Amino acid sequence: MVACTRVLGWARAALGVLGCLGAVGCAGVAAQTPAQTIEACHAKVAFFGPLTGRSEDLGMYIRNGAQLAVEGYNQQHRGCPVELLYFDTQGDPKQAPAMAQQIVADGQIIGVVGPAFSGEAETADPLLDQAGVATITASATETALSTRDWRTFHRIIGNDSVQGPAAGRYIAKVLRAKKVFVVDDSEAYGQGLANEVIRVLDTDVVQSGTVLVGQLDFTDLVKQIRAAAPDAIFFGGYYQQAGALLTQVRRAGVRATFVSGDAVKDEGFLHQAGRYAENAVITCPCQPPERSGDDFAGRYRTRFGTVPGTYSAEAYDAANVFLQGLQAGRLSRPAMTNFVSDYSGTGVTGTIRFTPAGERVASSVTVWAYRVRNGGIVADQPIPSS
Repeated sequence: MVACTRVLGWARAALGVLGCLGAVGCAGVAAQTPAQTIEACHAKVAFFGPLTGRSEDLGMYIRNGAQLAVEGYNQQHRGCPVELLYFDTQGDPKQAPAMAQQIVADGQIIGVVGPAFSGEAETADPLLDQAGVATITASATETALSTRDWRTFHRIIGNDSVQGPAAGRYIAKVLRAKKVFVVDDSEAYGQGLANEVIRVLDTDVVQSGTVLVGQLDFTDLVKQIRAAAPDAIFFGGYYQQAGALLTQVRRAGVRATFVSGDAVKDEGFLHQAGRYAENAVITCPCQPPERSGDDFAGRYRTRFGTVPGTYSAEAYDAANVFLQGLQAGRLSRPAMTNFVSDYSGTGVTGTIRFTPAGERVASSVTVWAYRVRNGGIVADQPIPSS
């Protein structure tokens, strides 16, 4: 029964892609059979995320991690290299479906490192799943992504139901804040994270607010924050808005500790907030890159001339799972999906195994708190699980 169910599932996926050919917005998507055999020496892995736009820094670090893995593989397989393709979404959920359709159409793409952001995953993953393309995101943390019954979805980091409560515990137990103002950016990732923090802190949340996508003038919100006189401010969103918000609340005389999630763990936040970033707290379900195994940080620095950024190590591990699948002869999309789903091994970020829903097993996930000290983002402490 299991075998028959899988065959029928892939048949439906193939019919779904064929049906897409006649639909509006699917122009240019060639008919692909998910079980089509991929030529080993012409196999491709795709990076899917922002390389330009407001979140390009985060995308660059993820891309670099995947690139380091592919380059290392190709050095050992010079006669049969793998190509890494880049699909620049600019972090925009509206652009993601067109990128997904391009991936579906290229029958030599056997796996995707991404989508990078939760919003673009929501719009792209249904198409990738329908076509049987395995994905491993190194950074999209929205909890609901693993509840959609997407067979090809995998996540190599912890989700917001892990990170959000951890951030709440840090605010309550480490910062000992009794009055917290929570802000989100109205997008899938930011709202999901903020909602988890609100759930954990409960009555300690004195007020909450939502900002618009791309908004950088927070005059009215800052007035509300100042009037609430919080001990801590939590922001769910990305580094550009976080930096602008922190700058404006500090200039208004608000001294509350600023706390945010993993999408703020980026040099762009430091550039945006300048001296006001000092002592800000950033949570991340990712280990400090310097703690990664196999001298990952040293090899990354040698290749790119800088220290690895947020999710570089996770992207490296994600790409390597696909590369190991190719080495094991998994030369079709269904075979690769099964390989990833059943994978058990050790990467530079630790033990890698996935639950049936595609989540990394909980025992391999640790949420860290980072602080800005002397103009840099440094590891503070792992946040206890309770």
